[in-house]
Amino acid sequence: MTPYARRGVHGQTVEALARRVLSGDLPEGSTLDLVALQSELDVSLTALRESLKVLAAKGMVDARQKRGTFVRSRSDWNLLDADVLRWQFESDRTSDADSALLGNLAEVRGIIEPAAVRLAAERRTDADLAALDAAVDAMGQGGSDAAHAVEADLAFHRALLAATHNELLERMEMVIESGLAYRDRIVHSSPHSEDPVPAHRAVLDAVRDRDPRAAEAAMRALLDQAGRDLDRIGGSPDPGGSPDIGSHNDTEGPTGQ
Repeated sequence: MTPYARRGVHGQTVEALARRVLSGDLPEGSTLDLVALQSELDVSLTALRESLKVLAAKGMVDARQKRGTFVRSRSDWNLLDADVLRWQFESDRTSDADSALLGNLAEVRGIIEPAAVRLAAERRTDADLAALDAAVDAMGQGGSDAAHAVEADLAFHRALLAATHNELLERMEMVIESGLAYRDRIVHSSPHSEDPVPAHRAVLDAVRDRDPRAAEAAMRALLDQAGRDLDRIGGSPDPGGSPDIGSHNDTEGPTGQ
């Protein structure tokens, strides 16, 4: 699902409602007082209802006769929705469920990206290589600018998924990017952050050489180091360590994965 536009009254109202749900100000099972919310958010009832439709489409709220509009159980939320993921990672408060989510996403990356990079090595085009080269070059040009480093890293992993030329894998960027952006902001804002270029260059070189096995090994090394970097900085809840999926290369590598 394409993320909604965040601009304007509608976007701001959706964001405000979502954050209240995620913070627990509007707890699971609670019935919403639309008149009070309308007054607090200073929006029309129509704008409020339209915003609630966005959350309803994401499984966060529902409406029933005699009960009104209420917050659904977290188990009903569409946790793979890019907006829901982003809202959780940008939340001011961290619950056990939110903390575990970052670990869950690391496991998802451990399943998807090593397999995806094998396909990329087999199917990449010159245009794909150009996009990957540009992303790696950008990583080396940002200096201490954390925002620049985050965008370059996202561009690299986005280009890798695109290089698979598999439409469904390409769509996984919306899931992976939310968690990746969150961990990147933590890692790249740390004084302990190391040079991210060599690990990404190793992946790119293997893709360029059309070597699926080397590409997978390089990606696993990159992901393993990403988990260790975050654990060292203290930004990861690490619910059970990095996922043990296939063979891993535990060689120390650079930060910023």
